[in-house]
Amino acid sequence: MVLGCVLLSGTAWSLTPQQARALAVGETEERIAALNAQLAGADEKTVALIQALSDDAVKFTDSAVIVMKDDKGHDPVTGAEVAVPATAEDVVNNNQMRSELDSALATIKLFSKDDKVRAEAVKTLQGEPDEAKLPLVEKAYAAETVPAIKEAIGHVRAAMLLGSADTARRLEASRSLGESGTPATKTLLLERQKVETDAAVKGAIAVALGRIEGRLKWGERLGVLFTGVSLGSILLLVALGLAITYGLMGVINMAHGELMMIGAYTTYVVQNLFRTWLPGWFDAYVIVAIPAAFLVSALVGAVLERGVIRFLYGRPLETLLATWGISLVLQQAVRTIFGAQNVPVENPKWLSGGIQAMSNLVLPYNRIAIIVFAVLVLAGVALLIARTRFGLFIRGVTQNRRMAACVGVDTAKIDMLAFSFGAGIAGLGGVALSQVGNVGPDLGQSYIVDSFLVVVVGGVGQLAGTVVAALGLGVLNKLLEGLSGAVLAKIMVLVAIVIFIQRKPSGLFAMKGRSAEA
Repeated sequence: MVLGCVLLSGTAWSLTPQQARALAVGETEERIAALNAQLAGADEKTVALIQALSDDAVKFTDSAVIVMKDDKGHDPVTGAEVAVPATAEDVVNNNQMRSELDSALATIKLFSKDDKVRAEAVKTLQGEPDEAKLPLVEKAYAAETVPAIKEAIGHVRAAMLLGSADTARRLEASRSLGESGTPATKTLLLERQKVETDAAVKGAIAVALGRIEGRLKWGERLGVLFTGVSLGSILLLVALGLAITYGLMGVINMAHGELMMIGAYTTYVVQNLFRTWLPGWFDAYVIVAIPAAFLVSALVGAVLERGVIRFLYGRPLETLLATWGISLVLQQAVRTIFGAQNVPVENPKWLSGGIQAMSNLVLPYNRIAIIVFAVLVLAGVALLIARTRFGLFIRGVTQNRRMAACVGVDTAKIDMLAFSFGAGIAGLGGVALSQVGNVGPDLGQSYIVDSFLVVVVGGVGQLAGTVVAALGLGVLNKLLEGLSGAVLAKIMVLVAIVIFIQRKPSGLFAMKGRSAEA
């Protein structure tokens, strides 16, 4: 055990039977007092007994305390195996005692050689500032060499001093805690402010609270910005394919959301295949799901374009109605195959958890990955459009379809390939969405309206406009949600877009050259 090798002081006291009994038997207040008294000079056996008490692995009789390990009894003082009488009773810890045991173990862990163990110990102690453990915390603070952990231990020390009877120490603690930026510290200062009688200390607490609230507000602002960029990245993935198909062919594809849904369900199928056949490689299933979702969605898009949409070019109303009907068919097909309920898609380990950027700001790995993924997809699409023969044909047909046909471009083939490509990008959006939300038959309906708004605001067929509009709408949505709620925020965004389109109907980046067909 990591802690067993660590003595908390230069002089360790050997555990005695009387001390072991005081820790395990008696009233809660008496046991807590014994725990705090023995903690300063705890040796390896004392630490082991505290851990066993925390694990509910201790029994007692009228004359002995017995530590249970592998269904066998052991003497906590000598470590020797002992018989367990039938009359032995389990040591019962109430919530208060359990909290004190956890706090004691966290204090002990402050002396671990493992940085992560010490960091976790500090987090535990932040919620339980007990002045009785102050000597050990001060010793750990003096011995700590990692700046971030030392600073955190310093805040724990200050929190313990905040309840001191010495006014000077409370004043010092209040000023020190002002450097913290955690919600727990704010709560601690607010509680102390209610009972504090010294005017100087009360003033110092007020100043500290102001500084902490300022830091927390910055965390909230950055959180809104990150969430908005994350939502914008999702909208970008959803709208990117739509921008290509709508800009190229003028097709209002109401089934675009369902193509994204197909990508999400493809991710679900790939996940299940890995879980069944390659469980050791499960964390890699997302890497395989990306090309799989693109190909499946692109194939469905090609079938739709060749089977229905190519007969409706130049008839926008009929195309809208037909693709809306197709969306209903695809939804029902998914319900028939997978069921009407949402299906579970599990994050791989490398997409679980997040980065603690600030005390009240965690950046989830899955959302960071989506932002990076959206940037990579955007870069790939931009390179394909700008640097490849296929991209040249797309740009030619988009700008002047008749002239492109006159110079030998097979516009029907380009239409099919472009529509399939846009459908494949929608499938990539489904992969991303499967990592942050529910996967169900109605998945596409939640984003189809927003994706059209992104395309229209950005400018039809303009990648740069799509990027700016997606990120702008994402951040604006989240900013307004924090001020007025989700429903009113959506209404306000729609009103703002209507006003914008009235003033600039071509969007942020107007299409150039298409009027040559007139």
